[in-house]
Amino acid sequence: MVDSVYAGGTLGHSGDDPIGKLLPGTGNQGGFRYAGSPSKGTVRLAVLYTSGGAVDWPDHLDTETGTFTYYGDNRTPGKGLHETPRKGNVLLRDAFAHSHGSAHERASGVPPFLLFEKAAPGRAVRFRGLLAPGGPTLAPDDELSAIWRTTGTQRFQNYRSRFTVLDQASIPRTWIRHVLAGGSPLEGECPEFWRTWVESRVYRPLLAPATTVIRSAVQQLPDDPAGQAMLAAIREYFRGHETDFEACAVAIWRLIAPATGTVDVTRPSRDGGRDAVGSYVLGPSAAPISIDFALEAKCYDPDNSVGVREVSRLISRIRHRNFGVLVTTSHVNRQVQSEVHEDGHPIALVCGRDITNALKQHGRTTPAAVREWLQQGFPRVQ
Repeated sequence: MVDSVYAGGTLGHSGDDPIGKLLPGTGNQGGFRYAGSPSKGTVRLAVLYTSGGAVDWPDHLDTETGTFTYYGDNRTPGKGLHETPRKGNVLLRDAFAHSHGSAHERASGVPPFLLFEKAAPGRAVRFRGLLAPGGPTLAPDDELSAIWRTTGTQRFQNYRSRFTVLDQASIPRTWIRHVLAGGSPLEGECPEFWRTWVESRVYRPLLAPATTVIRSAVQQLPDDPAGQAMLAAIREYFRGHETDFEACAVAIWRLIAPATGTVDVTRPSRDGGRDAVGSYVLGPSAAPISIDFALEAKCYDPDNSVGVREVSRLISRIRHRNFGVLVTTSHVNRQVQSEVHEDGHPIALVCGRDITNALKQHGRTTPAAVREWLQQGFPRVQ
């Protein structure tokens, strides 16, 4: 059942892991678990397990869109992309290749992927859904890409893969047993949307729009030490030069909204309440349209929230068919969020946690990496 927690044992060893009992033959350790052999192309069913603790490899589930980002198992220098003990990257390579083939290739070459994540207490796990490689809005190059990382002075590659969580609230145990026994995945009470994907490569994602419109201060700030340190690094870099944060805020917004077009960072002496003005591009590249926006940046400490005054100034400068963006290293107070939501103001509120999430998703996962990014992109003027 999606989002159900399955308890582990209490003996204090790998035998406590519940996945091996839920899915016999897939193993009880590692991020990649499967029945069959990736090297021989005989994997019948695969499990992707994420602990959420790999700072340099931030697996991420977007519950609103159903997109799941997962990193491969070549995470240290010294080995080739596919030369890993568990052959997880071989499994990814072949599954994504077969996903673009015929229905027969998908049925025979793409095993069902089941996503589990670490839960509490102990070795408990939470089931997050049935995955299909790729996504309805992803280009092939975005679905599976080999990315470079550096440890010390050594460079190496690993896969970044993107899956879609299919709209299946439960996975029949009879189907799991059938698949593990070597039966066709399109038989034995096959889930409807897995069959649809295999036969036509049409995705039916599990969409779960957020019901929480107003976020607390805690929800707007990073809850992990690495994220808190990353945000602190940004604040310290611009300490005493807060107006220089404007260009950084634009770069952060580009990470969140890649279709952002040209942006002009206005001078502090004449900004009129707008730290930047720009355009957001929609439509095909041959005939695009642009929507203008105004951006305001606030490099605040975590105990200093953005209040009504700052947002009112931004609201007053939004013209018809324009929108506003507010980027802060802190959080936005509850009253501001309520007014923006209830009055329907077209303003995107980007807070501290949004900033660190965007940086992590683009490979900046440590304070040192963030400082390097700042020094390269926004050098100090001597």
